Amino acid sequence: MAEIADRVAGLDWSRIGADLDRWGAATTGPLLSAGECRALTALYPDDRRFRSTVTMARHGFGRGEYRYFGYPLPDVVGALRASLYPRLAALANAWAGRTGDGRRYPARLDDWLAECHVAGQTRPTPLILRYGPGDYNCLHQDLYGEHVFPLQAAFLLSEPGADFTGGEFVLTEQRPRMQSRAEVVALARGEAVIFPVNRRPVQGSRGIYRTAMRHGVSRLRSGERYTLGIILHDAA
Repeated sequence: MAEIADRVAGLDWSRIGADLDRWGAATTGPLLSAGECRALTALYPDDRRFRSTVTMARHGFGRGEYRYFGYPLPDVVGALRASLYPRLAALANAWAGRTGDGRRYPARLDDWLAECHVAGQTRPTPLILRYGPGDYNCLHQDLYGEHVFPLQAAFLLSEPGADFTGGEFVLTEQRPRMQSRAEVVALARGEAVIFPVNRRPVQGSRGIYRTAMRHGVSRLRSGERYTLGIILHDAA
């Protein structure tokens, strides 16, 4: 999937890094074609592609459903994961340097996943989420074990206004000794939002501090909404 890698390489990574530093989220612009979005959505009913299915209401996560892919990942999903990882690892390492965290992420996804697998985190985490009218996703963090990669991406696979209404992507940031801040991210079909899994560094008047972030999806008012989540650590 060299074309996917070329698209990812062609993104404005300076702007993405600056937006992540300033707001805690950055959009890519449309990265997947409408046909690629439809092809990914069409995989959802195919049980052979997925290792597990989660009904959100059963666990108090909200309303809706999501399915985790099994290995081997579909070509497009694997290509997105492999090509996003090196760029995000560079950002993650810069964040770790600013906070004094000794953690360093390897340059290649395979090397990072090998660390996850040695620690017993062997289950793939890329997933597709499906929402219908009235469905929503509670604010949460995607932590699946001791080894956590600090950034992830979510791709909107449906057309806003045509396939669904409502269902906005929402981030909240819990700042020390301050009220929480909310960020609503509007996406086009095929576009991704890149955001922190857990915490991010923020420059304060007394130096760098880390804020906790959570993400979710507001209530869908009509239609059906599909999202592809690219999480870069595997699960225990």
